[in-house]
Formats: sequence, structure tokens, C-alpha cells
Amino acid sequence: MRDAEVPAWWRRLQLDGLVDVHVHFLPDRVMNAVWAYFDQAGEHYGTEWPITYRTSVEERLKTLDALGVRAFPALVYPHKPGMASSLNEWARDFAAVTPGCVSSGTFFPEPSAADYVREALELGTRIFKVHVQVGDYDPRSDELDEVWGQLSEAGVPVVVHCGSGPIRGRHTGPGPMGEVLRRHPRLTAVIAHLGMPEYAEHLALTSYPNVHLDTTMALTPFTEAMMPFPRELIPRLGELQDRIVLGSDFPNIPYEYAVQLEALEALDLGDDWLRSVCWDNGARLLGLAGAAER
Repeated sequence: MRDAEVPAWWRRLQLDGLVDVHVHFLPDRVMNAVWAYFDQAGEHYGTEWPITYRTSVEERLKTLDALGVRAFPALVYPHKPGMASSLNEWARDFAAVTPGCVSSGTFFPEPSAADYVREALELGTRIFKVHVQVGDYDPRSDELDEVWGQLSEAGVPVVVHCGSGPIRGRHTGPGPMGEVLRRHPRLTAVIAHLGMPEYAEHLALTSYPNVHLDTTMALTPFTEAMMPFPRELIPRLGELQDRIVLGSDFPNIPYEYAVQLEALEALDLGDDWLRSVCWDNGARLLGLAGAAER
């Protein structure tokens, strides 16, 4: 399937489009730094990682619109202290002028984290993103305990890149985030990338009532070549129909957007499952109007 075929794909499913919970827009200087990092992917990951949608902000928004992505966050994340608050302000401003964009935020273990997360929630932020490997921090940090509690109480989802893919970090893997969930069992955590490569261990975290996993890059030929998803776990994805949610990593993907959808369809879990993953679950997590109607 190619991108031009995506609208016909979701129309066949009788959807109004797609809800993607894992999309990145960043301030230009930060996005350029991210792209420069991916330019050296052969050194970092042992494989090339060309950015398919390396275009202007305007062109990227047009691409999402043409694909039929009706709702998405502009996920931001810091790699050092002192960045998160300004990124949150930028993300709120971006969402305010961008149709379909849901206000998002982030945080970092620092003394001010609880204050700026509280402010973000008061200003209507509807989803957060943290990247344990890039940030190189322990999610169990005392400076984050109040933050996790705030998000748990507010019922606001947080996309957490805590898996050890594509490269392991000092605090990646299911253990640290699992301990966070033991402390805050009602946290609405969305484990990014199906938790790759610790797929089974992260799927097990759905024993907590509000844990979800996003599909970002998982199951695609690119990822399967590095960190294949165990075939014996596919039925488990079917059982978790209401906990799996579409994510793509747009624009920072080395293939067309359609590849992610094709990979999901290839699981042969049925149209109802695809409808839940590609619209219903994301709409519910982002609090979209009418999300409970289907």
C-alpha cells in the first residue's frame, strides 16, 4: 500500500479518518538536531534511517491531512534539564493554531517539574511524552513522583518510550516503568513502540487498568529486520483490542506512512480490531468529542 491509497483504506473500515497518538512536531532548531542525529543512524543503530517526510512544517501538515489523520499531538521531549517548560509552551501555541493538533507536553526530572506540569494541565494539555533513553534518566526519580501522581489523578495519558529499542539506555526496559506503575497503578501510560524489543514484558503491564501500547514502527519490515515481534504474541494483541492504539512516529520514519497500516492489517485480527486501534482508542485517550459513540 502507498500513501495515496490510505484514505480508501480507512473508508473501507467505515472510519472518518485516523487518530495517531505518536506524531512529532518540534521547534525548527530541535527538529533539525533530531534529523542530524538520524543522518548518523548507521553509526548509532547500525542501519540507515532516511527521513521520509523531511519537509517544511506546512508540507508535513498537508501530508497528514491528505492521509486523513484527523487528530494528533505534536509530541515534544527534552534531553536535558531546563528545556521542558519552554517546549510545553511551544507545543501549546502550535496546537492552538493547527487544526487537528491536540495540545501536548513533556517533563524532565528537575525541581520545577511538578509546577510546570500542573500549569500545563490547567492550560488544557491532553497528552504528554517522555523518552527515557534520550533523556537518560530514571523514571522512578523522586522529582517525578508528584508528576506521575498528577497525571494519574487527571487521567491524562503519557506516551512513554521506555523500551530498549532501537538502542538500550541506562534506565530502559520494563523494570523502571513497572515500578512507577506499582506506585501509581491508575496512570494512563501509553508504552511506545509496543515496548520493543521487550514486547512480552511490556504487554504484561496491561495488568494495570489504564496501560495502553502504541504501534509506532512496530511490525513494519524495517523494525522486523532488527527487533521482530514474536508471532506467538499476536493473539495477545487481539485480546488487547481496547488497549492498542495507532502511533506512527511521523515524520521521522524511513518508509511511507502506509507501511504502518499495512503491517497492522497483515496481523489478520479483523476489521473491528483495526477500527479500535486506528480510531476509537486514540479518540478516547485524547478526549475527542464523540469518542464513546462507536
